[in-house]
Amino acid sequence: MTVGLVVALAFDAMLERSNAGPGAFGLLELMLLAATLLVCPAVRRDGRARVWFWLAALMALAMVVMPGALAWGLFWIFAGLGIMMPRAARFGDAWCWAQRLLLHGLRSTIAPALDLRRWLRVRRKRGKGQIRAALPQLVLPAAGSVVILGLFAFANPVIATWLSDMSSLSPDADLVAHVALCAVWFTFAWSLLRPRMARRVIGTFDGSGDWPVPGVTPSSVRLSLITFNALFALQNTMDLAWLWGLAPLPKGMTLADYAHRGAYPLIVTALLAAGFVLVALRPGSQTAAMPLVRRLVALWIAQNLLLVGNAALRTADYIAVYSLTQMRIAALLWVGLVAAGLVLVLWRMLVGKSAAWLINANAAAALALLMGCSFVDLDAVSARYNIAHARELGGDGAPLDICYLQGMGSSAMLALAELEMRPAPEPIHLWAHLLREDAQARVNDDLDHGKWGLLDVWRLAQVRSVLRKAALAPQTHDMLDCRTRDVHTLRLATGLELPAKAPVALTAAARP
Repeated sequence: MTVGLVVALAFDAMLERSNAGPGAFGLLELMLLAATLLVCPAVRRDGRARVWFWLAALMALAMVVMPGALAWGLFWIFAGLGIMMPRAARFGDAWCWAQRLLLHGLRSTIAPALDLRRWLRVRRKRGKGQIRAALPQLVLPAAGSVVILGLFAFANPVIATWLSDMSSLSPDADLVAHVALCAVWFTFAWSLLRPRMARRVIGTFDGSGDWPVPGVTPSSVRLSLITFNALFALQNTMDLAWLWGLAPLPKGMTLADYAHRGAYPLIVTALLAAGFVLVALRPGSQTAAMPLVRRLVALWIAQNLLLVGNAALRTADYIAVYSLTQMRIAALLWVGLVAAGLVLVLWRMLVGKSAAWLINANAAAALALLMGCSFVDLDAVSARYNIAHARELGGDGAPLDICYLQGMGSSAMLALAELEMRPAPEPIHLWAHLLREDAQARVNDDLDHGKWGLLDVWRLAQVRSVLRKAALAPQTHDMLDCRTRDVHTLRLATGLELPAKAPVALTAAARP
């Protein structure tokens, strides 16, 4: 309880500071991990728990660098796994732990209230007689104090004012919100300090041996694999012909239309293929033991990998026409994850691994991908790519989408500053200047109001460095008549800002 209150008070102190923002939550998470290790010796002794806590600390650092929901969620997943690991004899599989984490999160929302009720019940049983004995002794001091305080109020206007102010106190909305936020953080902290691990969960299916499914026989599986391989060969042949430029597209269809229409359905097809292999070719089953079926499955998964690769190529072609976005990067990452899953399915069938191994391997791949994304600003990647490949800047990509850059905010700030320093059409230069100044002003305002993250601080320093180098670099100007003395003309030529009003001429008395 004491440690939980200390963590809540640290959160309260953070709220009081004007320079504490989302990035400070990462520091609070690190402090919470240290406090948990201090009060939970079982976690310190368990090697598995320490590994998960190290991963949680890594996600807390990601919150400091680039605050976001992804790093926040991964921190609580890893911290929850670490705090519950000493209570498990063996790790098991990710399916069971996903259920435990879900139940742990749901219970944690009311855990402080349940623990408080349990503590009060114990205290009531222990001190019921003591309270009854103490009540008569409190009547006289309390009543006497009230009478004396009332008399002092009549005699002392200061005390009367204090009592009047206390009687007129009403809860302030900001104070209520402040207390509510501290209570929420205390609840989060309490989930690690007093964890509750579910003992009963839905077990993972074995995934081996024959499974009596109507219509699924060795003959039907063999015929299905032959048919599926033929259909996949047809699709892959068309992809190779049209996506790789070996044959012209049908009349009326562009490469962008062909690429965009098929990417997502092909990924779903690959997932269905993986599901079919898991159900129909379980390790130890009759179908999995047939050499012809195993060869057909290997060929089919190879065709699925080619299909997934063509889906990635479709997305790349679409990007070349319509530019890169955060969602299109996510689509490419998803394609890679599906390809890894297909390889794991094939390896499981060839080696005879269990279903738990397959689940854990796919979960590890997904978590590794998400952890990497928590340290990378995909919008910044999109901004740099689109500027580097913009058609107006001599690239081979799509025209520069100013509206998309405008919506990126600080993510595009550094790329825009670098764009200002390179040759470009005047409208592009002007927009880059306007968007960079707007993003820079917003970041400065966020830093002034405590909404900081190390990535934005670094970006701001880099932008200032780029602009400083540009300011120090020698610049050429259109030469004016050497007899020109007009200040307005000279300021326009040198790019200096014009004064708000003309300077007042010095009078004789004002001259030094």
